[in-house]
Amino acid sequence: MLEIPTFLIILAAGVISFISMPLVIKIAYKLGAVDKPEARKVHQHTMPRLGGLAMYLSFMICIILFVGAQGPFTGLLLGASIVFSVGMLDDIFQLSPWVKLLGQCAAAVVAMYFGVVVEFLTNPFDGMLNLGYFSLPLTFLWIVGVSNAINLIDGLDGLAGGVSAIAAITMGVVALVEGQAAVAICAFILAAGIGGFLPYNFYPAKTFMGDGGSNFLGFVLAGIAILGTAKSAALISLFIPIVILGIPIFDTFFAILRRIHKQAPIFKPDKDHLHHRLMAMGMSHRRSVFTIYLISAFFSGVAITLSFITNPKAMLVLGLLLLIIVLGADKVGLLTGESKEGAKLLSRGKPGKVEL
Repeated sequence: MLEIPTFLIILAAGVISFISMPLVIKIAYKLGAVDKPEARKVHQHTMPRLGGLAMYLSFMICIILFVGAQGPFTGLLLGASIVFSVGMLDDIFQLSPWVKLLGQCAAAVVAMYFGVVVEFLTNPFDGMLNLGYFSLPLTFLWIVGVSNAINLIDGLDGLAGGVSAIAAITMGVVALVEGQAAVAICAFILAAGIGGFLPYNFYPAKTFMGDGGSNFLGFVLAGIAILGTAKSAALISLFIPIVILGIPIFDTFFAILRRIHKQAPIFKPDKDHLHHRLMAMGMSHRRSVFTIYLISAFFSGVAITLSFITNPKAMLVLGLLLLIIVLGADKVGLLTGESKEGAKLLSRGKPGKVEL
């Protein structure tokens, strides 16, 4: 590991990502990794979708050269490479959903083999509760679930990248609080890599991150959450990753409930995710994205607060947060696909106008 000031390593990640983007865009067109407009999408023109390659390269280069990959970090890097490679192939060749899921599963297994595992839960009444054999399926579901959750919110320019960057920064801060310096650096490097990508992805975007990028971000965030927070002995630390990733996790959760409510296939895509609902209520593309940024930042603030307070108070905060989430989801129509605000406009004969 090279002895270089940490801030320079983080800066290098952002610079590598940013300066490689023009080349990545050219490669995307050459390989045919493009996203064409369709009914479920909001963009109107064919777009290159290999932007995740720049984030992947910046992350791998900075971790390997400047930080080092040992123990569970080896599993994190190998798993990230697997999930990104499968996602990139999907961006080029349109793979079957089952093939993509198989790639995510393989990446999760590799990470777990090298020690990226939730090994215990804290018993709030008496000491630690070792998960034993349950630790593997719990870790597996977490990694695969978060990988898919980030992919599901990748529906507007700058949305998945910005939310992931906020989550990564928050995980870095919480990891520092927990004394996990290496994990914190890893999180900040990821955030910097995303920062180099975002100028090309803000509305109107010049490129998309693609499935390779979204699955890569989801996988790394899931792994960092395990290494930096879920291995803490504090009971509340088990909830912190869920709060940090509140936007993608709860958006996915409500999508499942919504499809069950509508008697639709759970895996059938729709246009009722949070970003779709905000735009249906009349918000512009940019305003919808920044609104979700603010919500994500609020969740991050709650997560950081939880790392400093005791369990009884933390449980009260979590209860209030859950109530806010349920009321907010009901207001925008995440469960039914119809917002209360939208219903009011229709009842007055004034359908909401969506500005792109």
